[in-house]
Amino acid sequence: MSDLATRGVPGLDLDVFRSWYDAQRPGEIDGDLQARVIAGGKSNLTYELTDGSSWWILRRPPLGHVQATAHDMTREHTAMSALAGTDVPVPEIYAHCSDAAVLGAEFYVMQHVAGTPYRTKEQLAALGPERTDAVAAEMVDVLARLHAVDPAAVGLADFGRPEGFLGRQVRRWSRQLDGSRSRDLPDADLLVARLSESVPERDGEDATIVHGDYRLDNLLVQADRTPAVQAVVDWEMSTLGDPLTDVALLLVYDRLASISGGDAVADASAAPGYPTREVQLERYAAASGRDLGEMGFHLGLAHFKLAVICEGIHFRYTQGQTVGEGFENVGAAVEPMLAAGLAAMSG
Repeated sequence: MSDLATRGVPGLDLDVFRSWYDAQRPGEIDGDLQARVIAGGKSNLTYELTDGSSWWILRRPPLGHVQATAHDMTREHTAMSALAGTDVPVPEIYAHCSDAAVLGAEFYVMQHVAGTPYRTKEQLAALGPERTDAVAAEMVDVLARLHAVDPAAVGLADFGRPEGFLGRQVRRWSRQLDGSRSRDLPDADLLVARLSESVPERDGEDATIVHGDYRLDNLLVQADRTPAVQAVVDWEMSTLGDPLTDVALLLVYDRLASISGGDAVADASAAPGYPTREVQLERYAAASGRDLGEMGFHLGLAHFKLAVICEGIHFRYTQGQTVGEGFENVGAAVEPMLAAGLAAMSG
């Protein structure tokens, strides 16, 4: 690949990494390493590495401004390690480094899984409407399978605190916004107030493993295969909590295609054949056996969460701390997302 670098890329010193990895898995790397930053991934940095015959994926937090509770490499490593062997497809984890002195931040190394993280309507349009619908349907089915995994059975009984989960989510994302806020966002304060006073009474019941950022471009897909979903990745926000937060966030991600600036994050849902919100909700309800009930709070929270994520990306972009392209318009999506969150709670 023409964009592979032999002297390292931002955030990854190949010589230092090689020395560390050779100590963890001696003899596995055979030849000079090359690496590149994989396009996308506007939160953590994802690198593809090769020695010419074998491939690896390395994940580390972004450069510069990093929220204290975000970009948790240990959490990603723990979740995928635990889910290995279940019917939720995840990459194999090879090594984990908690010593920030090695590369400047915690990181882990995992299997390179062949597949496409479909992010744009152009990518899906090439598959055709029928295959697009099938891929999106499998995306929903995999989410239902994740929510059916018994946390205790895979060693994740202590992976989170389900009781009071939704209330903590409101407070956590409010703090996240405060840590990245660089402009006046009055709808954010209003949405936080409405969410805070509307937390469901049954907060903490029906807890499952939740991914926390589940969407099509966090799946590695081989569209010509059955099953098509080869791996679920990007587990940095996984925990034990309310499964409807995953469902709502998936629906809100789909809304990005129609929001100014949102298509800079993902616009796959605008592709011909992509299922409607109603179809996805019906499929998830059938696959999970779960009564979805009133989704207003969950949709409001999902809009707020995604607005905060976009504001964090916008903040890092304005500080010159992003790596790659496609960041300049993300900030434009924040205010429309906040307004949509308020509307979802009023609807």
